[in-house]
Amino acid sequence: MHDYVSIARPTHWVKNVFVIPGAVAAALLVRGVSPLPWLSIAVALLATCLAASANYVINEWLDAASDAHHPMKSSRPAVHGRVSRRGVLAEYVVLAVTSVALAAASSWLVAASVAALLVMGVIYNVRPVRAKDVPYADVLVESANNAIRLLIGWFAVTVAFAPPASLVAGYWMGGAFLMAVKRLAEYRAIGDPSRAARYRTSFATYTQETLIASSMLYAVASSFLLGVFLLKYRIEYLVALPVLWALFIRYFLLAYREDSVAQKPESLHTERGLVIHVVVLVVLIAVLTFIDVPQLHSLSSGELIRLGVSRAP
Repeated sequence: MHDYVSIARPTHWVKNVFVIPGAVAAALLVRGVSPLPWLSIAVALLATCLAASANYVINEWLDAASDAHHPMKSSRPAVHGRVSRRGVLAEYVVLAVTSVALAAASSWLVAASVAALLVMGVIYNVRPVRAKDVPYADVLVESANNAIRLLIGWFAVTVAFAPPASLVAGYWMGGAFLMAVKRLAEYRAIGDPSRAARYRTSFATYTQETLIASSMLYAVASSFLLGVFLLKYRIEYLVALPVLWALFIRYFLLAYREDSVAQKPESLHTERGLVIHVVVLVVLIAVLTFIDVPQLHSLSSGELIRLGVSRAP
């Protein structure tokens, strides 16, 4: 039983904290949502954790052969045959069905979003698609789970309005940045391109340079899309953008550390500097929620600034 619990990776549930910003965004943007439906949010969060565990179960079973070539993942139970096909299938079905049933207690849109999370797990892990083996698609498909988590948090608070597309897309690109940096850290840790390709098929195409370039592209795309969202809904949040950019840089640099924590996102809470940086960003956003900065509103007015200088004769 310990091995079956292990492949569900409950220690990775911390990643589902990405549900919370969706709930907070809905509370801030949708008028009249007060107080927050904490029970609905808690149920949606638990359902998300169970769906993520269902995806981890099939991921670990189907990746057993390739995980044998990874310096850390080679110790997983599936690699050593300590779990059976029938047991893995049964565990997946129980987790998947329970997650959707539990999500339905929050709202039908939360249930649909949790079901989408399960579908993405199949697209990512299972042939004939198995996006995990396709360069760039692997990052974009896996990071789409972040956008789905945002939707789960949003719909746990309200089903009357859809979240802004710019926010969802910006969240997706932010997740793609995290995944690309994770790939970069793994590629560097393995150190041997041929061995890296045996562990992850997409590494046969990736190089360190393309991983760096793609992570920068995702960071720029995320910043742009979130900037569009902020300009439209709460321009004061633009003050926090430099802190967000610095967070992107701090996370990127983690990929160059020995035994980088970027390979294990579930352990990011142990990175003290990163945690402090995130707390500062959250506090700053909270403050800007209640402080108006009229000078910033001219940035979205669409009017040119009049200099009052006449042309020389």
